[in-house]
Amino acid sequence: MDYLQIKKVKSLKGDIKISGAKNASLPLIAMTILAKNSVHIKNLPNVADIKTLLKLLSNLGAECSFHDDRVIVDTSSLAQTKAKYDIVKTMRASILVLGPILTRFGHCEVSLPGGCAIGQRPVDLHLKALEQMGATIYIKSGYIEATAPNGLKGCDIIFDKITVTGTANIVMAASLAKGITTLTNAAREPEVVQLCEVLNSSGVKIEGIGTAVLTIHGTDSKLLDIDEFSVIADRIEAGTYLCAGAISKDELTLTNVDAGHLGAVLSKLEEMGSSFSITEDTITIHPSKIIKPVKITTQEYPAFPTDMQAQFLALATQAEGTSIIEEKLFENRFMHVSELQRMGADISLNGSVATIKGETPLSGTDVMATDLRASSALVLAGLVADGMTNVHRIYHLDRGYDALEKKLGAVGADIKRLQE
Repeated sequence: MDYLQIKKVKSLKGDIKISGAKNASLPLIAMTILAKNSVHIKNLPNVADIKTLLKLLSNLGAECSFHDDRVIVDTSSLAQTKAKYDIVKTMRASILVLGPILTRFGHCEVSLPGGCAIGQRPVDLHLKALEQMGATIYIKSGYIEATAPNGLKGCDIIFDKITVTGTANIVMAASLAKGITTLTNAAREPEVVQLCEVLNSSGVKIEGIGTAVLTIHGTDSKLLDIDEFSVIADRIEAGTYLCAGAISKDELTLTNVDAGHLGAVLSKLEEMGSSFSITEDTITIHPSKIIKPVKITTQEYPAFPTDMQAQFLALATQAEGTSIIEEKLFENRFMHVSELQRMGADISLNGSVATIKGETPLSGTDVMATDLRASSALVLAGLVADGMTNVHRIYHLDRGYDALEKKLGAVGADIKRLQE
């Protein structure tokens, strides 16, 4: 099993190219189930979750060819409608195939999903919405069995809470449905916006893109002709490297990035003392020599993203003062705190609120990644910890970061991937 060995950084300097967004790529790959043609997707990140979803599609009968950052997916030969446990257990986002398979074939079986253990992310909102569209759904032997022999029908759906994956799933299901679906309280994340934009340009009229109310005009089972497109930049990867510059107090330039997707992250880094030079596709961080404490509450986009909470918590250990971070989306998303405490961080937890006393010298030691974003927080801490930090169980990291150790190493970090 691989692990990362990190020594305290002397200085970071240079450019880091941001990969395509994992969280945009997954629904876009699932969307190919709705296509009648081979779909060419560019700027995909080379991460484990992408390979897992492509393997799932291959097992269902699709033809997938992945080279460098490009994939060609042909689902015209899709023959199976059962997404089996052995793949789905490794990635919760596998549930994204439910909507498109059901709307195309009228039947789908998907194992209840697995993935990071950061809290309950129930799929009941997905299922309730599909039932409103005419599906009959049973949970049997660990599988979601959904049928709609006469196809799905458009209707008015109101999500009880915002769900990114649920929004993507229902938008795809509604794309081939009969009639018009109005989805209220939809997620507004850039990854959802891109999915809607690609579908809209492929023959599915979608109104309200980027807002909380989406209106999808279904094609009544007519498959789509999807042109080649590129995945948007990964705003979470970008935010992570901005935190690397901030915590090491070194200037870094990110390329292939959209600052417009990082408003809340840039705002909080500015509160902590950093400034930025921004162009159409680059961000240069000019970090402060004094990191100021911060108050953060995670919420749905466009507010501060839960996927950046762990990285900012690591950064806050080096601030001059006390920071407060409240996690409002996932109840188990502070599992990295105990590992940071092993490194000397002064952090106290009270329910969903973490209090971080800054100016804490960190010491390198052996730590264990507990989920995807927690992994990157431990890497950030390792950049400023005295001695050597070994981050174990980095298969979590590999689910969402494309060549992190190579990218950090190229700008001056002393970081190596080794085997246990």
